[in-house]
Amino acid sequence: MKVLAKKTVDKVYKKIQKARKTEFHRFSTNVGIGADGTPTEYVDKIAEDVVIRFLKKAEPRVNLLSEEAGFLDMGGEYTFVLDPVDGSRNAGRGIPFYAVSLGVGKKMLSDVEYGIVKNIPTGDTFLAEKGHGAFLNNQRIVTPNAPGKDTLACLSLGKNYDDATIALADKNVVRSLGSASLEMCMVAIGALDLYLAGKTYLRVTDIAASTLIVREAGGVVKTINGNELDMPLTLDERTSVVAGCSEEMIRCVLA
Repeated sequence: MKVLAKKTVDKVYKKIQKARKTEFHRFSTNVGIGADGTPTEYVDKIAEDVVIRFLKKAEPRVNLLSEEAGFLDMGGEYTFVLDPVDGSRNAGRGIPFYAVSLGVGKKMLSDVEYGIVKNIPTGDTFLAEKGHGAFLNNQRIVTPNAPGKDTLACLSLGKNYDDATIALADKNVVRSLGSASLEMCMVAIGALDLYLAGKTYLRVTDIAASTLIVREAGGVVKTINGNELDMPLTLDERTSVVAGCSEEMIRCVLA
């Protein structure tokens, strides 16, 4: 299953890298409405299509949950929870910060056993296996015990901000980078102290892999209400996310 997950991510990576050379001008074109009810951009569609074709022929059998196609029952025990291009607006604008994100689980976010987030423009690969730690490009990563002197927070702004987000923006050095999975991975390596999406809008496809990566690196992932983040592997629910390098950091944010 781990080998199949890596091959699936690699299929997307190679497809998008190739398409960047000849079809970049089409990346942000809307080509329909996805199963999550939001517009599907061309870059998402070509990435997801290559995954569906691959998994229909692959062994072992595995189901697919993806933002555009929804849930595809292929007779598997496990489900691949996929965001084919997390940060598709970045991809369409040529901003080199977007990823393919894939988590492997059965029913709930808490039972995801394996996760991969690959930054497509750079090739940097974050990986975690439940109970076995987290890695960046095959090197183990661990969140720092304490944040830096000045907290660097990554916040979801624009139409998805809330009061907690604005309060943090007033007090800390902030960034807003446009790819939840990669932003959470930045917390896992200590590049960021905190990632906050205070409004309830993220789906499990956005965070299935990165939640495992942060937790396996020693970080903490909760909701804006302070609860341990968990949700079913469906497109039916949305969530807020607070990912931090430590419990202390989370407490400071939620206080």
